[in-house]
Amino acid sequence: MRLSVAIWPPPEIVAVLGALPRTPDVQWSAPEQWLVKVRPLGTVPERLVPDLVEALTDELDGAPAARCRLGPKTRPLGGWLGVPVSGLDDLAAAVFDATAPIVPVTHPQPFHADVIIARGHAPASRAGQPISGEWTADRIALVADRSAPGRPRFEDLCEFALVVRSTARAEIGEADF
Repeated sequence: MRLSVAIWPPPEIVAVLGALPRTPDVQWSAPEQWLVKVRPLGTVPERLVPDLVEALTDELDGAPAARCRLGPKTRPLGGWLGVPVSGLDDLAAAVFDATAPIVPVTHPQPFHADVIIARGHAPASRAGQPISGEWTADRIALVADRSAPGRPRFEDLCEFALVVRSTARAEIGEADF
Protein backbone atom coordinates (compact mmCIF):
# COMPACT_ATOMS: atom_id res chain seq x y z
CA MET A 1 0.00 0.00 0.00
CA ARG A 2 1.31 3.50 -0.84
CA LEU A 3 1.49 5.68 2.24
CA SER A 4 2.44 9.20 3.16
CA VAL A 5 2.24 11.44 6.17
CA ALA A 6 0.34 14.47 4.93
CA ILE A 7 -1.66 17.58 5.65
CA TRP A 8 -4.96 18.33 3.93
CA PRO A 9 -5.38 22.00 3.01
CA PRO A 10 -8.60 23.65 4.24
CA PRO A 11 -11.44 24.59 1.86
CA GLU A 12 -10.26 28.20 1.45
CA ILE A 13 -6.85 26.98 0.22
CA VAL A 14 -8.50 24.40 -2.05
CA ALA A 15 -10.43 27.33 -3.55
CA VAL A 16 -7.17 29.25 -4.13
CA LEU A 17 -5.64 26.20 -5.84
CA GLY A 18 -8.79 25.70 -7.89
CA ALA A 19 -8.65 29.30 -9.15
CA LEU A 20 -5.34 28.71 -10.96
CA PRO A 21 -5.77 28.91 -14.74
CA ARG A 22 -6.11 25.52 -16.46
CA THR A 23 -5.24 24.58 -20.03
CA PRO A 24 -6.50 21.48 -21.83
CA ASP A 25 -2.99 20.23 -22.69
CA VAL A 26 -2.24 19.23 -19.07
CA GLN A 27 -3.58 16.41 -16.87
CA TRP A 28 -4.77 18.46 -13.91
CA SER A 29 -5.13 16.85 -10.50
CA ALA A 30 -8.54 16.76 -8.84
CA PRO A 31 -9.12 18.67 -5.58
CA GLU A 32 -9.43 15.39 -3.65
CA GLN A 33 -5.76 14.76 -4.58
CA TRP A 34 -4.50 18.08 -3.19
CA LEU A 35 -2.64 17.08 -0.07
CA VAL A 36 0.71 18.25 1.22
CA LYS A 37 2.99 15.27 1.73
CA VAL A 38 5.21 15.95 4.71
CA ARG A 39 6.84 12.52 4.33
CA PRO A 40 6.19 10.26 1.35
CA LEU A 41 6.67 6.70 2.56
CA GLY A 42 6.17 4.88 -0.75
CA THR A 43 4.90 1.32 -0.86
CA VAL A 44 4.78 -0.01 2.69
CA PRO A 45 3.73 -3.49 3.88
CA GLU A 46 0.46 -3.31 5.79
CA ARG A 47 2.08 -5.07 8.76
CA LEU A 48 4.16 -1.89 9.41
CA VAL A 49 1.14 0.42 9.77
CA PRO A 50 0.71 -0.20 13.55
CA ASP A 51 4.41 0.58 14.11
CA LEU A 52 4.10 3.79 12.08
CA VAL A 53 1.00 4.84 14.01
CA GLU A 54 2.74 4.18 17.34
CA ALA A 55 5.90 6.05 16.33
CA LEU A 56 3.93 9.04 15.01
CA THR A 57 1.69 9.09 18.09
CA ASP A 58 4.74 9.21 20.36
CA GLU A 59 6.59 11.82 18.27
CA LEU A 60 3.64 14.13 17.57
CA ASP A 61 2.15 14.17 21.07
CA GLY A 62 2.08 17.87 21.94
CA ALA A 63 3.63 18.91 18.60
CA PRO A 64 2.73 22.47 17.61
CA ALA A 65 0.49 23.33 14.69
CA ALA A 66 2.32 24.51 11.58
CA ARG A 67 1.77 27.80 9.78
CA CYS A 68 1.70 26.79 6.10
CA ARG A 69 2.30 29.16 3.17
CA LEU A 70 1.62 28.52 -0.51
CA GLY A 71 3.82 29.89 -3.23
CA PRO A 72 5.13 32.25 -4.29
CA LYS A 73 4.55 30.56 -7.68
CA THR A 74 3.93 27.16 -9.23
CA ARG A 75 6.99 25.12 -10.14
CA PRO A 76 7.88 22.19 -12.40
CA LEU A 77 8.55 18.88 -10.68
CA GLY A 78 9.95 16.44 -13.21
CA GLY A 79 6.95 16.47 -15.52
CA TRP A 80 4.48 17.32 -12.79
CA LEU A 81 3.41 20.78 -11.64
CA GLY A 82 3.44 21.74 -7.99
CA VAL A 83 2.70 24.57 -5.63
CA PRO A 84 5.39 24.85 -2.94
CA VAL A 85 4.28 24.84 0.69
CA SER A 86 6.63 26.29 3.31
CA GLY A 87 6.44 26.38 7.10
CA LEU A 88 6.66 22.63 7.60
CA ASP A 89 10.38 22.16 8.31
CA ASP A 90 10.11 21.43 12.05
CA LEU A 91 7.08 19.18 11.64
CA ALA A 92 8.71 17.33 8.73
CA ALA A 93 11.89 16.79 10.77
CA ALA A 94 9.84 15.24 13.60
CA VAL A 95 7.93 13.02 11.16
CA PHE A 96 11.14 11.89 9.41
CA ASP A 97 12.79 11.15 12.79
CA ALA A 98 9.81 9.04 13.89
CA THR A 99 9.35 7.10 10.65
CA ALA A 100 12.89 6.60 9.28
CA PRO A 101 13.66 3.63 11.59
CA ILE A 102 10.55 1.86 10.22
CA VAL A 103 10.58 3.01 6.59
CA PRO A 104 14.00 4.12 5.33
CA VAL A 105 14.18 7.48 3.58
CA THR A 106 14.41 7.05 -0.19
CA HIS A 107 13.40 10.51 -1.41
CA PRO A 108 16.01 13.17 -2.13
CA GLN A 109 16.81 15.32 0.88
CA PRO A 110 16.09 17.93 1.94
CA PHE A 111 12.49 17.15 1.11
CA HIS A 112 10.36 20.02 -0.22
CA ALA A 113 6.61 20.02 0.33
CA ASP A 114 4.30 20.71 -2.60
CA VAL A 115 0.68 20.34 -3.56
CA ILE A 116 0.72 18.50 -6.89
CA ILE A 117 -1.77 20.24 -9.18
CA ALA A 118 -0.86 18.51 -12.45
CA ARG A 119 0.49 15.02 -13.13
CA GLY A 120 1.89 13.29 -16.14
CA HIS A 121 3.67 15.46 -18.64
CA ALA A 122 3.01 19.04 -17.58
CA PRO A 123 5.30 21.27 -19.64
CA ALA A 124 7.72 23.33 -17.56
CA SER A 125 6.36 26.36 -19.42
CA ARG A 126 3.12 25.99 -17.38
CA ALA A 127 5.06 26.77 -14.18
CA GLY A 128 5.54 30.23 -12.77
CA GLN A 129 1.92 31.17 -12.01
CA PRO A 130 1.84 33.41 -8.91
CA ILE A 131 -0.09 31.96 -5.99
CA SER A 132 -0.32 32.68 -2.28
CA GLY A 133 -2.30 31.56 0.70
CA GLU A 134 -1.74 30.76 4.38
CA TRP A 135 -3.33 28.47 6.91
CA THR A 136 -2.60 26.81 10.22
CA ALA A 137 -2.33 23.02 9.95
CA ASP A 138 -3.79 21.69 13.18
CA ARG A 139 -3.78 18.03 12.10
CA ILE A 140 -1.65 15.66 10.13
CA ALA A 141 -2.58 12.20 8.88
CA LEU A 142 -1.12 8.87 7.85
CA VAL A 143 -2.70 8.59 4.39
CA ALA A 144 -3.12 5.52 2.19
CA ASP A 145 -3.26 6.19 -1.55
CA ARG A 146 -5.68 3.63 -2.97
CA SER A 147 -6.09 5.43 -6.28
CA ALA A 148 -6.54 3.77 -9.64
CA PRO A 149 -6.12 5.43 -13.05
CA GLY A 150 -8.77 8.13 -13.32
CA ARG A 151 -10.09 7.38 -9.80
CA PRO A 152 -8.24 9.21 -7.02
CA ARG A 153 -8.91 7.70 -3.61
CA PHE A 154 -7.08 8.64 -0.46
CA GLU A 155 -7.91 7.26 2.97
CA ASP A 156 -6.76 8.66 6.30
CA LEU A 157 -5.59 5.65 8.33
CA CYS A 158 -4.88 7.73 11.41
CA GLU A 159 -5.05 11.42 12.22
CA PHE A 160 -2.89 13.28 14.72
CA ALA A 161 -3.92 16.58 16.31
CA LEU A 162 -1.34 19.36 16.44
CA VAL A 163 -1.46 21.91 19.25
CA VAL A 164 -2.51 25.43 18.32
CA ARG A 165 -0.68 27.68 20.70
CA SER A 166 -2.02 31.09 21.59
CA THR A 167 0.12 34.02 20.55
CA ALA A 168 -1.50 36.36 23.07
CA ARG A 169 0.76 37.60 25.84
CA ALA A 170 -0.12 39.21 29.10
CA GLU A 171 2.30 41.33 31.05
CA ILE A 172 1.76 42.01 34.69
CA GLY A 173 3.64 44.89 36.27
CA GLU A 174 4.22 45.49 39.95
CA ALA A 175 1.40 48.05 40.01
CA ASP A 176 -1.08 45.31 39.02
CA PHE A 177 -0.69 43.44 42.34
